[in-house]
Amino acid sequence: MGFSRREFVTTAGLAALGGAVPFRSAFAQGAPIKLGSVLDNSGNLDIYGKPMVMATTMAVEEINAAGGLLGRKIQAIQYDTQSDIALYTKFAQQLARDDKVDVVHGGITSASREAIRQTFRRANTLYFYNVLYEGGVCDRNIVVTGTTPAQAVEPVVDLAMKQWGKKVYILAADYNYGQITAKWIAHYVGQRGGTTLKTDFFPLDVADFGSTIAKIQQEKPDFVVSALVGGAHMSFYRQWAASGMNKKIPLASTTFGVGNEHLALSPAEGDGILIAGNYSQEADTPANKDFLARWQKRFGDTKIVHEIAVSQYQGILLWAECVKKAGSLKRDAMLKAIESGTKIEGPAGTVAIEPKTHHTSLDIHVMEVKNQKLTIKQTVKQRPPSDTLQFCDLQKNPNENKQFEVKI
Repeated sequence: MGFSRREFVTTAGLAALGGAVPFRSAFAQGAPIKLGSVLDNSGNLDIYGKPMVMATTMAVEEINAAGGLLGRKIQAIQYDTQSDIALYTKFAQQLARDDKVDVVHGGITSASREAIRQTFRRANTLYFYNVLYEGGVCDRNIVVTGTTPAQAVEPVVDLAMKQWGKKVYILAADYNYGQITAKWIAHYVGQRGGTTLKTDFFPLDVADFGSTIAKIQQEKPDFVVSALVGGAHMSFYRQWAASGMNKKIPLASTTFGVGNEHLALSPAEGDGILIAGNYSQEADTPANKDFLARWQKRFGDTKIVHEIAVSQYQGILLWAECVKKAGSLKRDAMLKAIESGTKIEGPAGTVAIEPKTHHTSLDIHVMEVKNQKLTIKQTVKQRPPSDTLQFCDLQKNPNENKQFEVKI
């Protein structure tokens, strides 16, 4: 894919093929609606970002092919942050101040979200964050379409404890996603009478887990829960299998599979890992089959489709539905549409905005990695973001602007 390294702009979605086209008469209905995006199309997190960029392009193209919104086409303005937080800050300011976009769909890590969220809030630029995260953000300017711990982490911890036991060892990325998610994991383990033996945190560039694997052997947990993130952390799963530990102590994860990590491991390395999330390519539904067929026609390779690419696609469709319902891009009209509980049917099922939190209720699958596929073991329909609902009520406190976290 021929994206420029620093930034790329797509009109009617052509950037996914490395091109940008000049403004033409196709937009004669009026000025385009500008959709901004900041994503890691290169760098350590590009396994997540590249398919999200493609999903953005496809969603915009499909909306435009159906006539656009409010009689206008959408112009997608996308920037490659190269997995660099400083570039997130730079491009967020550029989208809000110079490009004057109508909405932003972007950010992957929680660190990147928090680096740009206040910029969009100050500019009154509506922001959609379409990635699973640790929960708790309470801000009327943001809509979150990814899963939170109560939606996905609790079910996988629950099933893992029923299958394997009550002693748990936690590994997590050393930034706010990993730190807060580790607390949620320990919280759900404790609720079920279990014990967290130890929690280890790792910067995103750490790739040597030998000493950690030795410590886990000494602690003898019933299972390990991984909230590791990114390309460097993939080394843990390979080293775990190479040490033979995958035959002795089972693994559950809050992140594995989100970036199609199961395709990077052999079946001997990955089989048996337990995860939970909103999407599996194996979902045998007409909506998912149709989505994958359209992706195949547009881009060729469906193997790279993962949960947060689907979440990005669904987030854009959800925003578009809010625009249709509002009949306007004005902030008050959009907030009214958002807080009416707008919902769509996407490849992963129903995505419905929960008005108090601006998060979404989602279908959740508990899945097991088998032969490089995410095999669905059980599905729970429309789990609400009950963790964030404990703290956040934007209808009662519309000016709230903070991230709450679990207290154990």
